[in-house]
Amino acid sequence: MRIVFMGTPAFAVPCLDALAAAGHELLAVVAQPDRPAGRGGALRAPATKVWAEPRGVPVLQPQKVRDGRLAAELAALRPDLLAVAAYGRILGPDLLTLAPHGAINVHGSLLPRYRGAAPIQWAIAEGERETGVSIMQMDEGLDTGDVLLQRALEIRPDDTADTLAPRLAALGGAALVEALALLERDALVPVKQDASRATLARILVKDDGRIDWSAPAARIADRLRGFTPWPGAFTTLEGRMVKLLEARAEAGEPGAAPGAARRLAGRGLLVACGGGSALVVTRLQPEGKPAQDALAFLNGLRRDAFSLGT
Repeated sequence: MRIVFMGTPAFAVPCLDALAAAGHELLAVVAQPDRPAGRGGALRAPATKVWAEPRGVPVLQPQKVRDGRLAAELAALRPDLLAVAAYGRILGPDLLTLAPHGAINVHGSLLPRYRGAAPIQWAIAEGERETGVSIMQMDEGLDTGDVLLQRALEIRPDDTADTLAPRLAALGGAALVEALALLERDALVPVKQDASRATLARILVKDDGRIDWSAPAARIADRLRGFTPWPGAFTTLEGRMVKLLEARAEAGEPGAAPGAARRLAGRGLLVACGGGSALVVTRLQPEGKPAQDALAFLNGLRRDAFSLGT
């Protein structure tokens, strides 16, 4: 099949690997423009461009996608299909309809759950124990198109967004190739999404990482995992930020005020949370300092009890 691929970050690269291995003809890769990265602000090429250039696949990086120019350029390539994975832009009708098979998207959730920009992070943060990928026929809505194929994946108890994303990406590549094989045999059955079950996985902002100690410890631990590496989970101690890196939920102590923290002998920092629960923090990073074990942090404070979130 003649395919134009639209995708930008590392999550999209396994789809390219899978398409190439399956013998599909990649006419072009469309990615977002190079962006400044790192302390020096040097331009960094997106992961899909890094994949495509050594393989001789043309790369397009338009600043705009809804002015008709990209659609005209892609139409000249006569693709059978647009395959999309984490491109990061909303496509207009000109792109969605230019190929005979339209545009098919690889989305990192079991739609209609977690439509939007950050499905992997929010699935973990909301305490899900299973997620997956959906191969979807794209329409003009936000991840609202008919589902063509889904494959599920377990969220492990210690998964973070960083560890789950590569497994979902690999599953997405395999599912995309499976769906295209069925499409070529006219064996795909589109299934409309149940909008009443839809949830939104909105883009993350920095303040999503701020810990509300009145929440149950299990919820705080899930958000820590879901928001790793960014924005992380953070709180304050005497006006200075402390980022929590590793923690787990346990039973708490009756009557302890949320945010009250004390040394837990030989283990780390015990912080009271909502509903009588507690969070045991084993690794953290104080503002302006390197990451360290919680016990080392306590030794530096030279006291065994204090209040977080202050």
